[in-house]
Amino acid sequence: MADDDRTRFIARRTPESAAMAAHVRRAMAIAAALNRLTYDDADQVRALFSELTGQAVDAGFCLIPPFYTESGVHIRVGRDVFVNQNCTFYDLGGIDIGDAVMIGPNVSLITSGHPIEPSRRRDGVVAKPIVIERNVWIAAGATVIGGVTIGENSVVAAGAVVTRDVPPDTLVAGNPARVVRSIAE
Repeated sequence: MADDDRTRFIARRTPESAAMAAHVRRAMAIAAALNRLTYDDADQVRALFSELTGQAVDAGFCLIPPFYTESGVHIRVGRDVFVNQNCTFYDLGGIDIGDAVMIGPNVSLITSGHPIEPSRRRDGVVAKPIVIERNVWIAAGATVIGGVTIGENSVVAAGAVVTRDVPPDTLVAGNPARVVRSIAE
């Protein structure tokens, strides 16, 4: 799990929360345009995703709409990344996706939430980053929670809920996800 020094708290009714709301409005408009595209509109998808994240993606980047995000500006992707349809990236805490990563359909990368204490739950948003290292495959329907790093070459099984770091070269499965076995070659 990520160190606490990477955790951010954005309190309600602050300039930082106002900026967050502005990012949400912007992301929703771009995502709506992106989600009108089809698989055959790959160049336009790349252009809109680049606009969404504020960084150009390479020609090997492939995303199949629909796609959902609450900001977009905190997403970084490497080369030759594949994102299947109906994925949700809540990126307030930051999402860093390495080269040659494959993300299956209906995957959720969720970097933000709220304080657990009932009396503080509406005080603001807690955000922690997600790091996905090179050559990872996240299978259909998996959920990755903020504060997690998924190690190089690893596989997250379909439907897994990843709440802790995943070592390199491993297969994880279940809820919460646990190491099933090594997949080192």
